[in-house]
Amino acid sequence: MNESLLTRLRGMDAVTRIGEAKQGTHGAVLTEWQRSGVKFVSSSERFDDVYYSAARKLLDCIVAARGGAPVLHEGGAYPGSWLESTGTINAELLSRFVPSVAEATFRLFADYQREDGQMPYKITGQGPAYRQIQMVTPLARSVWNHYMLNGQNEAFLRTMYTAMARFDDWLARYRNTRGSGCVEAFCTFDTGHDLSPRFWHVPDSAHLDDARLYNPDSPILPFLAPDLTANVYCQRKYLARMAQQWGAEAESSEWIAKAELSEQSLFRHCFDESDEFFYDVDRSGEFVRVQSDVLLRVLACEAGDRALFDRALRRYLLNSSKFFAKYPLTSIAMDDPRFDPSSAYNSWAGTTNFLTLIRTPHAFEHHERYVELTWLMQPIMSAMARMTRFPQTLSPWTGAEGYTDTYSPSILCMLDFVERMCGILPTPDGELWFTGLVPYPMDHGEEVSNETAYARSIDGTRFELVNTRQGSAIYRDGEVYIQFPHGMRVVTDRQGELKKIIGMSVSPVEGSVQIEGRAYPISVRGNEQQAFMGSGFETISDIGIVMPAYR
Repeated sequence: MNESLLTRLRGMDAVTRIGEAKQGTHGAVLTEWQRSGVKFVSSSERFDDVYYSAARKLLDCIVAARGGAPVLHEGGAYPGSWLESTGTINAELLSRFVPSVAEATFRLFADYQREDGQMPYKITGQGPAYRQIQMVTPLARSVWNHYMLNGQNEAFLRTMYTAMARFDDWLARYRNTRGSGCVEAFCTFDTGHDLSPRFWHVPDSAHLDDARLYNPDSPILPFLAPDLTANVYCQRKYLARMAQQWGAEAESSEWIAKAELSEQSLFRHCFDESDEFFYDVDRSGEFVRVQSDVLLRVLACEAGDRALFDRALRRYLLNSSKFFAKYPLTSIAMDDPRFDPSSAYNSWAGTTNFLTLIRTPHAFEHHERYVELTWLMQPIMSAMARMTRFPQTLSPWTGAEGYTDTYSPSILCMLDFVERMCGILPTPDGELWFTGLVPYPMDHGEEVSNETAYARSIDGTRFELVNTRQGSAIYRDGEVYIQFPHGMRVVTDRQGELKKIIGMSVSPVEGSVQIEGRAYPISVRGNEQQAFMGSGFETISDIGIVMPAYR
């Protein structure tokens, strides 16, 4: 292993590298970062600089709320916290680094819930706003993952559960006017799809700025919206988990039954079997045939089985005529005549959005498509190595930075992709992922980082991971513990005890895994999972790989 890289990692003070606190609250934030033990170094000074620039700019997106507790803001052109992103997927990622800020951000949407059950779609310095619903990532999933990852604070979970149950009632009361069981979109901003052809000839905000109303003179509203319906389906699944957590079995069963009804409505009304795509349905019963990132949103809500997901990969997500651009994933299929690749403004009409990128891993990993996910991450990491502003959008053709700057989703994408590809990632299921990959030079052969080292503390134990193209090594409390070949992921429990390995390369990985000096021969294919049985490894899953397509 590269001992000089490990020496650099151990000698680094990450908080000093991130920079001095810019506000009084940042001292506590930086202390919490330091407590996580997260540090990163690489063989590329440029990539190091981008990584710590992201961490430094993250501070600009953490501000004191009205009550004084620091919360996450969306950043860039978006002052405040937004339900579709800041209060869900952004906070879910932040939870691995600064969990107190993530929890305070989640709480905002319960604290400002209306008496009738509606949650605000955003909270800014001017207060909460309610004129649309603006839902994408399911809040309940993000809350649950935070809860499982950070000490299982039951008081927090019960507070959020009560609020989310009330909001579910509100949605059922006001967003099912056609009686389909689907959740309806009344305006463009309900799904945050600014400028998307999906919503051409639909007003941006709800009728009379009232989220309970849609324009009665519209020839096409309301839409039966697949992403909103899938959101509620997933919400209900996780609300069932929460109820079960404190023994409310009857309540949990009710949520499961409601979730099943939502999924049935989604497929009955919004799924086109010939296209194998999810579309809005307008008031006359016509599919709104715009192939957009709605597909990924539905899949990220855990709707459908692996067979459906695999077909979606081949036909759409890994298809270079559809969404698999040079810098994926686009927000509209590239073969749609309405596709607009411009990243110069806030647009969901084609450009690659960082919100899409941070929502993507859950969809792939839910179906154990680990290798395929790396094909999306690698070009984005090459683009991120050049970033200076942390924008909302990237050019799908060149990877150049687009609209706005200091945008928390792109900042968190940087932190997340590094940890997911070549770092130490703790999961809500009580696992640690040590991934033995490094960013590949996708652009003009320019190095992103040929070697990396990452550190993280878990329950008082210090872990370090050193990655080179020749192999990887895990250190536990300063001592080398596990060594393994490049192109694999090692999965342990939170104490570092080996559970399994996963093939992370399209090519089979062969060699040996050394555990405290003892070698165990391995040969593992892409996406194959092998459990450690004490005396060796045994295959427990081998689903193969879905290859890219071009038409």
